[in-house]
Amino acid sequence: MATTSRRRRWASLLGVTALAVATGGALACPAGASTNVDFPTHCIPPAVAGIPPIDGTTTAAITVDNTAPKVGDTVTVTYTVVKPAASNPTAIALPADIMTPTGKVTLGGAQTGSVTVAGPKKNDPVPGNGAFPSFSMTGTFTVTTPGAITLSPGDYNIHTSYILELDTPCTVTNPPAPVSETVTATATTPVNTRAISLGSASGNAGDSVTVTGSNFTPGATVTLAGRSGTAQTADTATVTASASGAISGSLVVNDKTTTGIVAYEGNAWSDDLGVGPAAYVVNDTTPVPPGSQKLTTTVKAGTLSMAQAGDAVGLSAVDFGKGGASTGALNTVTVQDFRGGPAGWSLTGKVTDFTGPGAKIDAGALSWTPACATKAGSPSTCAAGSAGAVGTSGATLASTPDGTLTGGQFTVDAGLSLDVPAFTPPGSYSGVLTLTLT
Repeated sequence: MATTSRRRRWASLLGVTALAVATGGALACPAGASTNVDFPTHCIPPAVAGIPPIDGTTTAAITVDNTAPKVGDTVTVTYTVVKPAASNPTAIALPADIMTPTGKVTLGGAQTGSVTVAGPKKNDPVPGNGAFPSFSMTGTFTVTTPGAITLSPGDYNIHTSYILELDTPCTVTNPPAPVSETVTATATTPVNTRAISLGSASGNAGDSVTVTGSNFTPGATVTLAGRSGTAQTADTATVTASASGAISGSLVVNDKTTTGIVAYEGNAWSDDLGVGPAAYVVNDTTPVPPGSQKLTTTVKAGTLSMAQAGDAVGLSAVDFGKGGASTGALNTVTVQDFRGGPAGWSLTGKVTDFTGPGAKIDAGALSWTPACATKAGSPSTCAAGSAGAVGTSGATLASTPDGTLTGGQFTVDAGLSLDVPAFTPPGSYSGVLTLTLT
């Protein structure tokens, strides 16, 4: 009985006396410039250990997978204890895979709060009286505010499963600890999904055309206006968007040079709050001179459409414990703009979280590098969207501008890269990328 009691006491000591403990094979720190910081730590062993609290200095670092996120993005945070404050205080070796660390990362600056982090239950054996190696814990937070957000090491807990289930809570003595990492968040520009349609594509000068639309800001005052090429005419009217963001109204078109109609919120046109132009032609009703014949032909306007080369993309595999970029290529999208008139188009995309066997990879981990080519002879020229994260809020894949005459055929591609966290459970993960052409 004395031997059993002594073994239990040694086990208790081993499970609680470390200010920080080993987790061999821990998560690798993401690439980025972080700063190692030192801070005093106070750890309280369980009463069964029979030893007083432990005070010492911990060296730690915070790293993130994205130092320049947008509001709404999810940032993965890794809290690494680089140099523990204590060593194994006994001559008894500590077995492998008995320790599970958890903790908090403190946010400051533009966004306050804390991030819960956790490490895997995986550590190398620690020899008697040997130094404890570093260990890492990871977690995520969603960016809610633009600006500089600071990250500092916070409190952590070491749970051991060796003969007894024990916890050793360790707190920052003088919180907050020094700042180890800073991310600079920017505001997200919402994807403009406003749309309008006309009751007719042409009319005589002085006729009224019905304009209906959707996805405007509920309750907003919306201006309907004529366009002559890229210039607004004097023909305007206002309507109020319904609670669902729908609009319906009439615009009297007097200007014979009108080529399209737009709708926008605010005092003046903006790409962010406006939509159109929708093509509209004022009929030429000039009388035919005596002895003349008026010859007329019609060029029929077509539609704006897109076609995909496929509906499934297989991304490359990554290794458990390493993670990293899972890459692939978007199926080629062909856009045909056969509408005529002055309106350009925009192709946007948004993606869901990637779900798998009991876990998920955040939508913000998917990024793309768009490319766009214009078929010879097309009136418009296609521009590729910016490289970067796609996420649930969406991003622009490609677009063409408004002009006096627009249209053509275009092919759109993109390289895809999914940043998979190192210890994502093995299995297949799938997300849905939705493309919208407006």
